[in-house]
Amino acid sequence: MEAIDYGQIYVSSIQGRYITYDHLNKFILGLSKSFGVITIGKSVRDEPIKSITFGHGPTRILMWSQMHGNESTTTKAVIDLLNFLEHDTVSALEIEKHCTLKIIPILNPDGARDYTRVNANEVDLNRDAQDLTQPESRILKKEYDSFHPDFCFNLHDQRTIFNVGKTNKPATVSFLAPAFDVERSNSPSRKLSMQLIAAMNSKLQELIPGQVGRYDDGFNANCVGDAFQMRETPTILFEAGHYYEDYQREKTREFIFYSLLKGINTIVLKQIEDYTIEQYLAIPENGKQFVDILIKKSRNVNGTEVVKSPFSVQYKEVLKDGRVVFNPIQHIFETTPLEIFGHKRLDLEVKEDLEWLKNNKILKLLD
Repeated sequence: MEAIDYGQIYVSSIQGRYITYDHLNKFILGLSKSFGVITIGKSVRDEPIKSITFGHGPTRILMWSQMHGNESTTTKAVIDLLNFLEHDTVSALEIEKHCTLKIIPILNPDGARDYTRVNANEVDLNRDAQDLTQPESRILKKEYDSFHPDFCFNLHDQRTIFNVGKTNKPATVSFLAPAFDVERSNSPSRKLSMQLIAAMNSKLQELIPGQVGRYDDGFNANCVGDAFQMRETPTILFEAGHYYEDYQREKTREFIFYSLLKGINTIVLKQIEDYTIEQYLAIPENGKQFVDILIKKSRNVNGTEVVKSPFSVQYKEVLKDGRVVFNPIQHIFETTPLEIFGHKRLDLEVKEDLEWLKNNKILKLLD
């Protein structure tokens, strides 16, 4: 694969955490005739849901993003991928020749507009794979049935709480080869999922060594990934996570872009067998040991202890005036891990840290 200047690929007009079709439509409408853009259905509130098709090759890859409306990082990465495919690079031409990609950039446009996980009927679409009670779920199932994909890419975001294994490194990207039964057996399709993840991990270890995790593989037939794996289609769950000081997830989108491209090229070049199940299983499982802000020391006022160590703060994402703001709230662990890591570590006895806490309206949480 030729060298890539990501700065030339990055679509700077689409940024931030709040992403709806309003933000994407100009880019989508500007795509060349190499891309087929159609409306494949409508949401609960009658908003169009679109798909974008590229290539005419025999290997068919279906991917969808923002099944959860407030998980937009992978949507931005998909836009970058489309921008990459617009250019007649060797890699793009090979993908066009050997693959047919069908991409649904936002499956849940109502949830995207409200910045919620659920759809307008307050249903989690990723728990609706069997009952298909929602129009968005039925649209995805219809596309799956008609497209007959050889691979499925299920694109999500994960919270900032996740670390890699037991290390103090954030799980910037996590993957899962979903189970297809309660026993979590390795079916042929699941094995291919594992091998493809191993390929993508090999690329990410060059970019973010030690910051790739493996998601819990508990089986749930109501989850879309598990449901498609049950139908013997290799399916991969992508989880875009936190990178240092990247709450807008502009760096993480880059890593997801490289993951997508590595995965597709591995398929195109028929290199899946170069990677092993053991390499997938060697990816550490995600821990849940991170908080956004960790305050380690106590503060004394007139000899009285005000706050006990440790004190942890987590941001709550809130949509306000068309943008996502991060409101700090005290974080309480359900079960306290042996060690807690903070994306930001502060000391109340350090003047600069104390000023930062005051300026960011966090100090009042400690009273």
